[in-house]
Amino acid sequence: MGLGTWIIELISPFLEFLGPYLPGDFFPSYFLYGWLHRPLMASLIVAIVAGFLGTFLLIKNLALIGDGLAHVSFGGIAIGLVYGGLGPLWYALIFSILAAVLIDQLQTRGIITGDAAIAIFLTGMLGLGLVVMRIWGGAANATIDGYLYGNINIVDEQSFDLIATICIIGYVSMLALYQSLLSIAIDPIAAKVQGLPVRSISLYFSVLTAAIVVSMVQIVGVLLVTALLVAPAATAQLIGKSFRSCTILAQVIGVITVLLGLYFSAEYDTGSGSMIALVAAAIFAIVAIFMMVVRNLFNPEDNAS
Repeated sequence: MGLGTWIIELISPFLEFLGPYLPGDFFPSYFLYGWLHRPLMASLIVAIVAGFLGTFLLIKNLALIGDGLAHVSFGGIAIGLVYGGLGPLWYALIFSILAAVLIDQLQTRGIITGDAAIAIFLTGMLGLGLVVMRIWGGAANATIDGYLYGNINIVDEQSFDLIATICIIGYVSMLALYQSLLSIAIDPIAAKVQGLPVRSISLYFSVLTAAIVVSMVQIVGVLLVTALLVAPAATAQLIGKSFRSCTILAQVIGVITVLLGLYFSAEYDTGSGSMIALVAAAIFAIVAIFMMVVRNLFNPEDNAS
Protein backbone atom coordinates (compact mmCIF):
# COMPACT_ATOMS: atom_id res chain seq x y z
CA MET A 1 0.00 0.00 0.00
CA GLY A 2 1.44 3.37 -1.07
CA LEU A 3 1.60 6.51 1.02
CA GLY A 4 -1.22 8.09 -0.97
CA THR A 5 -3.53 5.13 -0.36
CA TRP A 6 -2.84 5.31 3.38
CA ILE A 7 -3.66 9.05 3.43
CA ILE A 8 -6.94 8.48 1.57
CA GLU A 9 -8.01 5.71 3.93
CA LEU A 10 -7.24 7.96 6.89
CA ILE A 11 -8.98 11.11 5.60
CA SER A 12 -11.95 9.69 3.61
CA PRO A 13 -14.35 9.32 6.58
CA PHE A 14 -13.81 12.96 7.52
CA LEU A 15 -14.35 14.15 3.94
CA GLU A 16 -17.56 12.15 3.63
CA PHE A 17 -18.79 13.67 6.89
CA LEU A 18 -18.20 17.21 5.58
CA GLY A 19 -19.75 16.61 2.14
CA PRO A 20 -23.46 17.16 2.95
CA TYR A 21 -22.73 20.52 4.60
CA LEU A 22 -20.85 22.09 1.68
CA PRO A 23 -22.41 24.58 -0.77
CA GLY A 24 -22.91 24.03 -4.48
CA ASP A 25 -24.46 21.41 -6.71
CA PHE A 26 -21.22 19.71 -7.84
CA PHE A 27 -18.50 20.83 -5.45
CA PRO A 28 -19.63 18.50 -2.61
CA SER A 29 -18.92 15.56 -4.92
CA TYR A 30 -15.21 15.92 -4.14
CA PHE A 31 -16.04 15.07 -0.53
CA LEU A 32 -18.88 12.58 -0.98
CA TYR A 33 -17.44 10.19 -3.56
CA GLY A 34 -14.36 8.13 -2.83
CA TRP A 35 -12.95 8.28 -6.34
CA LEU A 36 -12.74 12.09 -6.08
CA HIS A 37 -10.96 12.10 -2.71
CA ARG A 38 -7.62 11.48 -4.39
CA PRO A 39 -7.61 14.62 -6.61
CA LEU A 40 -9.01 16.72 -3.75
CA MET A 41 -6.31 15.62 -1.30
CA ALA A 42 -3.60 16.01 -3.95
CA SER A 43 -4.72 19.62 -4.49
CA LEU A 44 -4.74 20.43 -0.77
CA ILE A 45 -1.36 18.82 -0.09
CA VAL A 46 0.21 20.62 -3.03
CA ALA A 47 -1.29 23.94 -1.90
CA ILE A 48 0.25 23.63 1.56
CA VAL A 49 3.72 22.71 0.34
CA ALA A 50 3.64 25.27 -2.48
CA GLY A 51 2.78 28.04 -0.02
CA PHE A 52 5.69 27.07 2.23
CA LEU A 53 8.13 26.81 -0.67
CA GLY A 54 6.88 30.03 -2.27
CA THR A 55 7.84 32.14 0.74
CA PHE A 56 11.47 31.00 0.40
CA LEU A 57 11.47 31.55 -3.36
CA LEU A 58 10.22 35.12 -2.97
CA ILE A 59 12.78 36.06 -0.35
CA LYS A 60 15.50 34.59 -2.60
CA ASN A 61 14.11 36.49 -5.64
CA LEU A 62 13.47 33.21 -7.46
CA ALA A 63 9.77 33.67 -8.15
CA LEU A 64 10.02 32.52 -11.77
CA ILE A 65 12.17 29.43 -11.26
CA GLY A 66 9.01 27.41 -10.68
CA ASP A 67 7.68 28.47 -14.05
CA GLY A 68 10.96 27.53 -15.72
CA LEU A 69 11.14 24.10 -14.09
CA ALA A 70 7.49 23.43 -14.90
CA HIS A 71 8.18 24.06 -18.57
CA VAL A 72 11.21 21.79 -18.34
CA SER A 73 8.98 19.06 -16.89
CA PHE A 74 6.77 19.24 -19.96
CA GLY A 75 9.52 17.63 -22.04
CA GLY A 76 9.56 14.68 -19.65
CA ILE A 77 5.77 14.50 -19.57
CA ALA A 78 5.62 14.33 -23.38
CA ILE A 79 8.16 11.51 -23.48
CA GLY A 80 6.31 9.70 -20.71
CA LEU A 81 2.98 9.95 -22.53
CA VAL A 82 4.48 8.72 -25.80
CA TYR A 83 6.72 5.93 -24.56
CA GLY A 84 5.00 4.93 -21.31
CA GLY A 85 7.03 2.94 -18.82
CA LEU A 86 7.53 4.85 -15.58
CA GLY A 87 4.67 7.28 -16.18
CA PRO A 88 4.65 10.97 -17.17
CA LEU A 89 5.33 12.38 -13.70
CA TRP A 90 8.40 10.20 -13.18
CA TYR A 91 9.91 11.37 -16.47
CA ALA A 92 9.03 14.95 -15.53
CA LEU A 93 10.71 14.48 -12.15
CA ILE A 94 13.92 13.17 -13.71
CA PHE A 95 14.07 15.96 -16.32
CA SER A 96 13.31 18.71 -13.79
CA ILE A 97 15.86 17.54 -11.22
CA LEU A 98 18.58 17.29 -13.88
CA ALA A 99 17.71 20.77 -15.12
CA ALA A 100 17.74 22.18 -11.58
CA VAL A 101 21.19 20.72 -10.92
CA LEU A 102 22.57 21.97 -14.25
CA ILE A 103 21.13 25.46 -13.76
CA ASP A 104 22.66 25.59 -10.28
CA GLN A 105 26.07 24.46 -11.55
CA LEU A 106 26.07 26.83 -14.53
CA GLN A 107 25.30 29.74 -12.24
CA THR A 108 27.73 28.68 -9.50
CA ARG A 109 30.64 28.22 -11.89
CA GLY A 110 29.96 31.60 -13.50
CA ILE A 111 29.37 30.12 -16.94
CA ILE A 112 26.02 31.86 -17.34
CA THR A 113 23.58 33.76 -15.14
CA GLY A 114 20.74 31.91 -13.45
CA ASP A 115 18.04 33.80 -15.37
CA ALA A 116 19.64 33.00 -18.71
CA ALA A 117 20.05 29.33 -17.81
CA ILE A 118 16.39 29.09 -16.75
CA ALA A 119 15.29 30.74 -20.01
CA ILE A 120 17.35 28.35 -22.12
CA PHE A 121 16.12 25.22 -20.36
CA LEU A 122 12.53 26.52 -20.30
CA THR A 123 12.29 27.11 -24.03
CA GLY A 124 14.40 24.13 -25.03
CA MET A 125 12.49 21.53 -23.01
CA LEU A 126 9.11 23.03 -23.87
CA GLY A 127 10.13 22.84 -27.52
CA LEU A 128 11.22 19.22 -27.07
CA GLY A 129 7.86 18.32 -25.58
CA LEU A 130 5.90 20.00 -28.34
CA VAL A 131 8.00 18.34 -31.06
CA VAL A 132 7.66 14.90 -29.46
CA MET A 133 3.89 15.30 -29.17
CA ARG A 134 3.61 16.61 -32.73
CA ILE A 135 5.57 13.76 -34.32
CA TRP A 136 4.83 10.75 -32.11
CA GLY A 137 1.96 11.93 -29.89
CA GLY A 138 -0.91 10.17 -31.59
CA ALA A 139 -3.60 9.29 -29.05
CA ALA A 140 -1.54 10.87 -26.25
CA ASN A 141 -2.44 14.33 -27.62
CA ALA A 142 -5.90 13.87 -26.15
CA THR A 143 -4.52 14.01 -22.60
CA ILE A 144 -1.78 16.62 -22.97
CA ASP A 145 -4.10 19.56 -22.18
CA GLY A 146 -4.54 18.22 -18.66
CA TYR A 147 -0.81 18.66 -18.06
CA LEU A 148 -0.60 22.03 -19.79
CA TYR A 149 -3.52 23.71 -18.03
CA GLY A 150 -4.16 21.43 -15.06
CA ASN A 151 -6.82 18.77 -14.58
CA ILE A 152 -7.10 17.17 -11.16
CA ASN A 153 -9.17 14.34 -12.59
CA ILE A 154 -6.05 12.84 -14.19
CA VAL A 155 -4.53 12.23 -10.73
CA ASP A 156 -4.54 8.43 -10.53
CA GLU A 157 -3.33 6.20 -7.69
CA GLN A 158 0.28 6.06 -8.93
CA SER A 159 0.42 9.83 -9.44
CA PHE A 160 -1.05 10.53 -6.02
CA ASP A 161 1.47 8.25 -4.32
CA LEU A 162 4.29 10.18 -6.01
CA ILE A 163 2.72 13.59 -5.25
CA ALA A 164 2.15 12.70 -1.58
CA THR A 165 5.69 11.34 -1.18
CA ILE A 166 7.31 14.40 -2.80
CA CYS A 167 5.22 16.85 -0.78
CA ILE A 168 5.78 15.17 2.58
CA ILE A 169 9.53 14.84 2.01
CA GLY A 170 9.63 18.44 0.79
CA TYR A 171 7.67 19.80 3.74
CA VAL A 172 9.69 17.90 6.35
CA SER A 173 12.94 18.96 4.64
CA MET A 174 11.97 22.64 4.70
CA LEU A 175 11.01 22.39 8.37
CA ALA A 176 14.31 20.71 9.23
CA LEU A 177 16.33 23.25 7.22
CA TYR A 178 14.14 26.24 8.08
CA GLN A 179 16.78 28.33 9.88
CA SER A 180 19.53 27.40 7.43
CA LEU A 181 17.41 28.22 4.37
CA LEU A 182 16.39 31.54 5.89
CA SER A 183 19.97 32.45 6.77
CA ILE A 184 21.21 31.59 3.28
CA ALA A 185 18.35 33.53 1.66
CA ILE A 186 19.06 36.66 3.70
CA ASP A 187 22.87 36.65 3.56
CA PRO A 188 24.65 33.64 2.00
CA ILE A 189 28.11 35.05 2.79
CA ALA A 190 27.33 35.44 6.49
CA ALA A 191 25.78 31.95 6.48
CA LYS A 192 28.99 30.53 5.02
CA VAL A 193 31.08 32.33 7.65
CA GLN A 194 28.87 30.74 10.32
CA GLY A 195 29.86 27.33 8.99
CA LEU A 196 26.69 26.41 7.11
CA PRO A 197 27.22 24.20 4.02
CA VAL A 198 25.73 26.84 1.75
CA ARG A 199 26.51 25.08 -1.53
CA SER A 200 25.08 21.74 -0.45
CA ILE A 201 21.92 23.25 1.04
CA SER A 202 21.35 25.47 -2.00
CA LEU A 203 21.74 22.52 -4.36
CA TYR A 204 19.35 20.42 -2.28
CA PHE A 205 16.87 23.30 -2.25
CA SER A 206 17.04 23.48 -6.06
CA VAL A 207 16.36 19.76 -6.35
CA LEU A 208 13.52 20.06 -3.82
CA THR A 209 11.99 22.93 -5.78
CA ALA A 210 12.10 20.89 -8.99
CA ALA A 211 10.39 17.92 -7.33
CA ILE A 212 7.64 20.05 -5.73
CA VAL A 213 6.99 21.83 -9.03
CA VAL A 214 6.48 18.45 -10.71
CA SER A 215 3.99 17.49 -7.99
CA MET A 216 1.94 20.57 -8.91
CA VAL A 217 1.72 19.97 -12.66
CA GLN A 218 -1.45 17.86 -12.70
CA ILE A 219 -3.20 20.27 -10.34
CA VAL A 220 -2.55 23.65 -11.97
CA GLY A 221 -0.74 22.71 -15.18
CA VAL A 222 2.67 23.45 -16.64
CA LEU A 223 1.62 26.93 -17.77
CA LEU A 224 0.03 27.96 -14.47
CA VAL A 225 2.33 26.56 -11.77
CA THR A 226 3.54 30.01 -10.78
CA ALA A 227 0.01 31.02 -9.76
CA LEU A 228 -0.10 28.62 -6.81
CA LEU A 229 3.60 28.85 -6.06
CA VAL A 230 3.93 32.64 -5.94
CA ALA A 231 0.53 34.32 -5.49
CA PRO A 232 -0.32 32.91 -2.00
CA ALA A 233 3.20 33.70 -0.76
CA ALA A 234 3.03 37.22 -2.23
CA THR A 235 -0.36 37.77 -0.63
CA ALA A 236 1.00 36.57 2.71
CA GLN A 237 3.85 39.07 2.46
CA LEU A 238 1.32 41.90 2.25
CA ILE A 239 -0.23 41.05 5.62
CA GLY A 240 2.41 39.04 7.47
CA LYS A 241 4.48 40.69 10.20
CA SER A 242 7.38 38.26 10.10
CA PHE A 243 8.80 35.57 7.85
CA ARG A 244 7.35 32.84 10.07
CA SER A 245 3.87 34.39 9.90
CA CYS A 246 4.24 34.67 6.11
CA THR A 247 4.99 30.95 5.78
CA ILE A 248 1.89 30.07 7.80
CA LEU A 249 -0.35 32.57 6.00
CA ALA A 250 0.89 31.43 2.59
CA GLN A 251 -0.17 27.86 3.37
CA VAL A 252 -3.59 28.95 4.63
CA ILE A 253 -4.13 31.20 1.62
CA GLY A 254 -3.00 28.39 -0.68
CA VAL A 255 -5.59 26.01 0.76
CA ILE A 256 -8.33 28.66 0.51
CA THR A 257 -7.29 29.37 -3.09
CA VAL A 258 -7.51 25.70 -4.06
CA LEU A 259 -10.87 25.15 -2.37
CA LEU A 260 -12.39 28.25 -3.99
CA GLY A 261 -10.82 27.32 -7.33
CA LEU A 262 -12.27 23.80 -7.16
CA TYR A 263 -15.65 25.16 -6.10
CA PHE A 264 -15.94 27.61 -8.99
CA SER A 265 -14.48 25.19 -11.53
CA ALA A 266 -16.96 22.50 -10.47
CA GLU A 267 -19.96 24.82 -10.45
CA TYR A 268 -19.14 26.62 -13.70
CA ASP A 269 -17.52 23.68 -15.53
CA THR A 270 -14.13 25.30 -16.12
CA GLY A 271 -10.66 23.82 -15.89
CA SER A 272 -9.40 23.44 -12.34
CA GLY A 273 -5.96 24.87 -13.10
CA SER A 274 -7.18 28.02 -14.80
CA MET A 275 -9.76 28.73 -12.10
CA ILE A 276 -7.23 28.20 -9.29
CA ALA A 277 -4.86 30.61 -11.05
CA LEU A 278 -7.65 33.18 -11.44
CA VAL A 279 -8.69 32.88 -7.80
CA ALA A 280 -5.07 33.22 -6.66
CA ALA A 281 -4.67 36.44 -8.63
CA ALA A 282 -8.05 37.76 -7.43
CA ILE A 283 -7.20 37.14 -3.77
CA PHE A 284 -3.88 38.93 -4.20
CA ALA A 285 -5.58 41.90 -5.89
CA ILE A 286 -8.27 42.16 -3.19
CA VAL A 287 -5.74 42.01 -0.35
CA ALA A 288 -3.40 44.48 -2.08
CA ILE A 289 -6.21 47.00 -2.64
CA PHE A 290 -7.45 46.54 0.92
CA MET A 291 -3.98 47.11 2.38
CA MET A 292 -3.50 50.26 0.28
CA VAL A 293 -6.85 51.63 1.45
CA VAL A 294 -6.04 50.86 5.08
CA ARG A 295 -2.65 52.54 4.82
CA ASN A 296 -4.19 55.61 3.18
CA LEU A 297 -6.76 55.87 5.99
CA PHE A 298 -4.47 55.34 8.95
CA ASN A 299 -1.13 56.65 7.63
CA PRO A 300 -1.97 59.48 5.22
CA GLU A 301 1.34 61.26 5.97
CA ASP A 302 3.27 58.34 4.41
CA ASN A 303 1.64 59.03 1.06
CA ALA A 304 2.04 62.80 1.34
CA SER A 305 5.81 62.46 1.39
